[in-house]
Amino acid sequence: MNLSFFIAARYFRSKKKRNFITVLSRISMIGVAVGTMALVVVLSVFNGLEDLIKNLYASFDAELKVEPVLGKSFEVDTDWLKGIEAIEGVEVLTEVIEDNALFKYGENQVVATIKGVSDNFLRQNRFEKGYFTGEMSLGQPGQPHAIIGRNLSYFLQVGLDDEFELMQVFYPKAPRAGSIDPSSMYNREVIKPVGIFSIEKQFDDEYVIAPLDFAARLLNYGNRRTALEIKVIQGHDIKKVKNRIRNYVGENFSVKDTDEQHAGLLMTIRLEKLFVFLTLTFILAVASFNIFFSLSMLAIEKKKDIAVLFSMGATKKLIKSIYIKEGAIIAFTGAAVGILVGFILCWLQDAFGLVSLGVTSSIVESYPVKMQVSDFLFTSISVILITFLASYRPALIASRVQTTLHL
Repeated sequence: MNLSFFIAARYFRSKKKRNFITVLSRISMIGVAVGTMALVVVLSVFNGLEDLIKNLYASFDAELKVEPVLGKSFEVDTDWLKGIEAIEGVEVLTEVIEDNALFKYGENQVVATIKGVSDNFLRQNRFEKGYFTGEMSLGQPGQPHAIIGRNLSYFLQVGLDDEFELMQVFYPKAPRAGSIDPSSMYNREVIKPVGIFSIEKQFDDEYVIAPLDFAARLLNYGNRRTALEIKVIQGHDIKKVKNRIRNYVGENFSVKDTDEQHAGLLMTIRLEKLFVFLTLTFILAVASFNIFFSLSMLAIEKKKDIAVLFSMGATKKLIKSIYIKEGAIIAFTGAAVGILVGFILCWLQDAFGLVSLGVTSSIVESYPVKMQVSDFLFTSISVILITFLASYRPALIASRVQTTLHL
């Protein structure tokens, strides 16, 4: 066994019941353990929240989305769309028309977003991650059906079982010159709500899914579309398919994957995770001051031992190494305990949902957690750096002890 490590371990395992330095070392170890555990748990919760948001948004959004760089809509033709469908890796191409409209059901009315989609939209398991009730259908020509966000359906007081009440949809249009008829200022269509979905509050509050031809007729879009949504064949690299589509559609269009479609939200979560990591690391550093004080006091108490070691031929490097390793033993023992306890807590939360979100209508009942090796790695690196900084100064003081003994 390495001599410096052997001496450091003996100091750490000191059995003197009234040794205040030993007590302080144990307190330091507990502080490091608690700080490390907090880092592991909090970072895992942020990972879980990010993963949850990605899954929820991915269940509603497409894997790839084509939108115009400039303007709100763009013209499409059959040959151009078939060219995209023929690209390697493209499984399903969904045409989309999306705009705001006024919805009225009974005496209730609200401005929301109508999303007109191709018939293949519902064949992609778009609502598998959330809640759905009613009929998953967009109807037939002449009998269009709508699927509504849950919060929007609550506001409009939509009754899926009411066979006689239809939902009215209004969209403004440029009035004819000289006309005083109010009805000439808007388009009006009726549609039957048959299903209610719940995925995420943003979607639940705003979206009504309707057939593409219904939206095109209501909004006077004709052959214009606001977006194209693309499902990639399983097993194909999404990035490669995205590059092929980008090369085909040209610079006038953007092609975004699911993360890029909500880049702002995901960036916010990652920034919060970073600041929480820095905050808890700072708290861990403050807790490590106990290591500094315990080693400083140990260096003072063991002056005679150090002098004996010097007289036996020990070098300053050896003395310095003893105290640095003493600090490492304290910190690494605490970190190991903290990582183990943090791992167990995260596993229990993932398996049994110990801590609830406290929201009865939420799709997920408990806080999601996801453990990543990178979090354990960065936590360990932080502990190593903090330990070295906390131990270096006391080790330097110990190595400068005078070798004169007074017996």
